[in-house]
Amino acid sequence: MAFHSRVRQKIVERFMTFEPIGLMMFALLAGGLFLFFSLTGEVLEGETHAFDERILLALRSASDLSAPVGPYWLNHAMGDITALGGTTVLSLMTVMGTTYLLLARQKAIAAFMFLSILGGWLVSNALKLGVARPRPDIVPHLVEVYDLSFPSGHAMLSAVTYLTLGALLSRAQPYRSTRIFLIFAAIFLTLLIGLSRVYLGVHYPTDVLGGWCAGATWALGCWMIARRFISAKPSNA
Repeated sequence: MAFHSRVRQKIVERFMTFEPIGLMMFALLAGGLFLFFSLTGEVLEGETHAFDERILLALRSASDLSAPVGPYWLNHAMGDITALGGTTVLSLMTVMGTTYLLLARQKAIAAFMFLSILGGWLVSNALKLGVARPRPDIVPHLVEVYDLSFPSGHAMLSAVTYLTLGALLSRAQPYRSTRIFLIFAAIFLTLLIGLSRVYLGVHYPTDVLGGWCAGATWALGCWMIARRFISAKPSNA
C-alpha cells in the first residue's frame, strides 16, 4: 500500500474512534436536553398555545371540526399507525428484540436494551406527571385517551423503543447496509407515529415535538453508553 494511502486510512480510522464521535454525540445530547427544557418552559408559560391551536384547526374541516382533512383512508391509516406507538405493540417489539439478541448470543446488549427502554418509559411517565398538561380540547378526539398530554407518550415511547431497538440491534449486524436500514426504519416509524397523534387531535404539536426530543435524546444517551461500555461480540455461552 502506498504511503499516502496508509496515511489516509489511518486518518479515517482515527476519526472513527470514540473520541471525535463521542464529542459530536455529546453535543447532540446536550442540544437535545436544551431543546426539550426550552420547549417545556414555553409550554408551561402558554407561549405555544396559538401555534398548537392553528395546526390542530388546519387539520380539520372548517365546517365540521370532528371531520379531519383528507380522504377516509387517511383517517383509517392514521388510526393504524398510531397503534404502533401503543403500549401493547411497543412491549411486543421490546420482547422480540430482546429475544433476538439473546438467541444471537448478544446477552449484554439484550439486557442493556431492555433496561434502557424500561428506563425511558419510567422517565416518560415522570415527565407527564411533572408538567401535567391537559389534553387538547380544541378539536374532538378521534381515538380515546385518558392520561396527560406533555410530552406525547406515543411520540416519546416510540422514539425510546424504536430508536433504541434500531441503534442496539444494528450493533449486532455485520453489514453497514442493514445497520443503516434499521436506523432509518426506526426514525421513519417514530416520525409517523408522532404525526398521527396530532392528526387524530389527541395531542398538541408541541407535545409531539417534546416527545420526539426527549425520546431521541434518551435513545442517543443509551447508544453512547452501549458503544463505550457494551461489547458487540457474541458470548460463547
